Formats: sequence, structure tokens, C-alpha cells
Amino acid sequence: LKPAAHALFKKLKDEELELLVQVVESRGAWESGCVLAPRGEPRGVKQGLAPQVLLCRLFRWPDLHQSHELKHLCYCTGGRGSCGDLAVLCCNPHHFSRLAVPGECWWQHGRLPCPQALTSALWGCLWLQWALLCSPLSDTSLSRSTVKDGCWCKLAYWEYRTRVGRLYAVHEASVNVFCELPRGSGFCLAQLPAAYRSRAVRRARGKIGRGLLLSQEPGGVWAYNRSEHPIFVSSPTLSRTGACGLTVLKVLPGYSAKVFDYERAGDRGGCQLPGEGPCDPHSIRISFAKGWGPCYSRQFITSCPCWLEVLLNQPR
Repeated sequence: LKPAAHALFKKLKDEELELLVQVVESRGAWESGCVLAPRGEPRGVKQGLAPQVLLCRLFRWPDLHQSHELKHLCYCTGGRGSCGDLAVLCCNPHHFSRLAVPGECWWQHGRLPCPQALTSALWGCLWLQWALLCSPLSDTSLSRSTVKDGCWCKLAYWEYRTRVGRLYAVHEASVNVFCELPRGSGFCLAQLPAAYRSRAVRRARGKIGRGLLLSQEPGGVWAYNRSEHPIFVSSPTLSRTGACGLTVLKVLPGYSAKVFDYERAGDRGGCQLPGEGPCDPHSIRISFAKGWGPCYSRQFITSCPCWLEVLLNQPR
């Protein structure tokens, strides 16, 4: 990659090189501007890598191969021609995420190898049917009435079965959710009061770090994992039609996933989750660092130390 990188750097202006250095050294800790590079490969370079692929491979993901494995983050303006010059594109490596694939089987992200997980999944489905009939349900989900016009979603932060702090209304197209972030704005979990936190909660909160970026984009909602630990996501539209129970998707650090699809949600009614109560068909549940479901010791998200509930307003 060295000849290709040197050829690209020669094409960048001094201020763009300075910005690139700051971005790489901070590892994307703050939302930076676009680093604009000419479209097409520089002369004399035979690698055939697009500038954004080259820099993402150099500074973030050595195993990256093609541009279709990447997604522009919502705050990047230089990737869609919106910078006013179609001859250039953004190659800021922290303006991109890798794509997590919701279509993969959920057990591929679990702790068990696939044959055992298949058995676990089968028992999980049978257990789910029994629990729906027999176990008492308590409503840990917030009512749809709490989501009012004027915002596209509201966020609720939970520690196990206890909601902590106020609801956070989101009016902008995107929002950062983090524990402690020196440079940035959004939903800061460290500012929420709590009378008591167990050691497990404190340990899990220490792994939230930069947290995640939620963005409302055409057709749905995306989640970008900004932390150094996985997040686990479940929503009604991540599950295949007719699937038994909800799919839980593991999103690795640096990856993005479309976690809610407005079109798929149109014909889905409410559902009941054993041990958790009614599940809003227009909601997303995200656990920080800890997974849940048949492949884990935690069967319910209410057994996770720190998690987030995203209550969506239906688009007009």
C-alpha cells in the first residue's frame, strides 16, 4: 500500500493532510470535516483501490477489499456530491463504517458453535411458546404515548429492569449516545442520576466509552458502533417473517447496521416477550457489551446491566 498511499498524499492539500493526521491520531473521537481526494486512482498506481478504501485499509481495517463493504456515516458531506464538486470524494477513514449484515443467522454471533446453537435455537423456540402461555408478563417497555410529535425518537436508558433518568428526545437527524466523551454532544449517560449501581453495572458502563451513533436515514434507522466493545441490537424488523422470537444482531466496533426498516414495520403488530412484557413494534433495544438470547446465559435484555430503548415516531 505504500506507493499508493504516497501517490494519494501528494494529491491532498496541506490543510487536508493536517486534518487527516488529527483524525488518525484521535481515532475518530470527534466529528471531523471531510478529507477530499480526486476520484479515480492516482497516475502510476496499479493497486486499483479507491481513495476511501485505501485509507480505511491503511488506518482502520487491513482486511478491507471493496468499497461496497463500507458505508458513509450520516455526517459526511463529501461522499454524495453534496460538497459541490463531483470530481472529488471524501476519504476520511473515520467518515466510514463497515457494514454488519442483519441477514446472517443470529447464532453465528453467539458463543456457541453452530451445531450446538441450532439445538439451542430449537429449544429456545419451544421454550418461548411455553413461556408466552404460562409466565406472568410485566411491561418494561415504555408506552407509545410517551413519544410525541416533534421528534423522531425518544431514548430511555435502563440498568437491568430499572429505567434511569429522563427520556431523551431526538430532534436532529442523528444522535450520539455515550458514557463520557470529552469532545462531542448528545445523550450523555454519565449525567443521569442513580442512587445505587452494582459492580456488574459499573463494569458494563466502563465499556460503553464512545458508545454509538443513531441516525435516521431514508427508509430506516442505522446504528454505528463507536465503542471498543460490541453492541447487541434487536428490533421487530431484524427478524425474518415468521421467525420464532426476535433476532439479536451483534454489531462489532467500527461497524454499522440498519437496525430498523420503516417499510417492514408497517404491517407488524405488537408482540409479547416472555419475562419482559409487550414489545413495541416501532422500537429498538440495544445492549452495551453484553448479549442476550438462547446463545447466552442472559435470556432477556432485562438481564443485561446497561441497555437502551429507542422509541420511534412513525414517519408521516
